[in-house]
Amino acid sequence: VFSFIMDKKSPKLVILEYLQQQNRPYSAIDIFNNLHKELGKTVVVKTLETLAEEKKIIEKIYGKQKIYSPIQNENECHDESQVKSLDILIADLQEKVSILQQESKQLEGQLANFKNQLTTDEAKIKIQYLEKENMALKEKIFTLKDNKNSVTKEDFKKIQSKKDLATTFWRKRKRMANDILDTILEGYPKSKKELLDETGLETDEDVGVVMNK
Repeated sequence: VFSFIMDKKSPKLVILEYLQQQNRPYSAIDIFNNLHKELGKTVVVKTLETLAEEKKIIEKIYGKQKIYSPIQNENECHDESQVKSLDILIADLQEKVSILQQESKQLEGQLANFKNQLTTDEAKIKIQYLEKENMALKEKIFTLKDNKNSVTKEDFKKIQSKKDLATTFWRKRKRMANDILDTILEGYPKSKKELLDETGLETDEDVGVVMNK
């Protein structure tokens, strides 16, 4: 465990001895944390830059990251073990960057999807509109059904065809209304029944309407 007495050693000596004892590359934030934050972050960064300028340690820049390592020999700035250590550290940093980039893309996709969804107020208006259309279609279907005996066979077939088409639209609109209702319920703190009561909406089941198969 590395330790030091702040009133006896300068930050430059503390950091230099730490790198020499550990004998491996570190970033400024790593050194700051490993020294248990006994030196300020700004002090650590400036001291490392000064040591690098004085050729007492090695500084390598990878993207926006600066990596510092001790000099193994006063007559050379690096050896094979240092290169391997740096390669390992670089590979680790690249992997972390790749993971963060993937997470960023996922979050951007989720944000875009969220922006495309209807707001609660918009969804309520859409449900009310679809419910009114459904009721109009129901009334039209019932009217056509009640009057089927007063028309010719050919007209009845046309009416029946229109009824089938209306029923198809009915089913489609009902599904759309239910989908919108489910979307609202995902962020609604109360039950489905309470939501319907508050918005004044009625379902087919509430008014006793059964969709023919």
